Amino acid sequence: MEEIEIRPYKESDWAELARIHDSARLVELEWAGLSNAFLPFSEAAVREHLFDYSVCVALLKGLVCGFAAYSHEELAWLYVDPAHARRGIGKTLVQYVAQRTERPLKIEVLAGNVPALRLYQSMGFFIVRTCSGKMPG
Repeated sequence: MEEIEIRPYKESDWAELARIHDSARLVELEWAGLSNAFLPFSEAAVREHLFDYSVCVALLKGLVCGFAAYSHEELAWLYVDPAHARRGIGKTLVQYVAQRTERPLKIEVLAGNVPALRLYQSMGFFIVRTCSGKMPG
């Protein structure tokens, strides 16, 4: 497996985070049957207070391929470039965040996002409750 580096977000990462979010979010929403809820990164980052969280990026061969945003008790954002899916990037980001947060670590996953559910469950997370509500978009 290729070595994945995790580092703090830099302002110069913005365009890559936008590209990754927008492509991965569309896939995530399609799995959940919520494609109409899509918001582009530029809007979602503001509406969902991305920079109220600590943000880190994953690099593969020096290129940004994923990112996460987290607080002391929540993993709020986790996106991996779909072109680099299933290469351990999401798992490496979760491990990085888990080493820097408290327990229990909370995560919200859209129903239907089976790849995310499998990832988190393979790492010891479990479903505490299922909720419904309105998507921000």
